Amino acid sequence: MALIEYALYDEVEMKRPHPCAGKNRRFQIVRVGADIKIKCLACGNVLMLDRDSFNHKIKKVIAHHDGPIS
Repeated sequence: MALIEYALYDEVEMKRPHPCAGKNRRFQIVRVGADIKIKCLACGNVLMLDRDSFNHKIKKVIAHHDGPIS
């Protein structure tokens, strides 16, 4: 399995949707470190995953952004 390169403020697509009303698979990375913090682009909820489970759950990087998406 190839390792996907990602950085702060990247817009990513996950394998499973967020269980909010939007059923959205798109998230934005808001913190990178030992843990990865991602924000749902439908409801704004923030999730924290350890790096290993994030690497397992990510599908692809959609876009690179210079700052947070409003």
